[in-house]
Amino acid sequence: MAKKKAAKKKAKAKKASKKEVLVVASKVKAYVKSKGMMSSSDAVEALNECVYGLLDAAIKRTQENRRSTVKPQDL
Repeated sequence: MAKKKAAKKKAKAKKASKKEVLVVASKVKAYVKSKGMMSSSDAVEALNECVYGLLDAAIKRTQENRRSTVKPQDL
């Protein structure tokens, strides 16, 4: 029984560490394809990381300007 609890905790920790996908993979792949190119299987994950970085920087700038609303100029 102790092994089951440990396995559940490990599974929860693994899920918690993975970031939620913010981009729509099918839309990204369709856009790349419309430009006559192909996308690798991990391109969407890399784009997702870029979006997180962009948002984190925008949030930091918003906080530095003593606001609580992220605006286009923060991006």
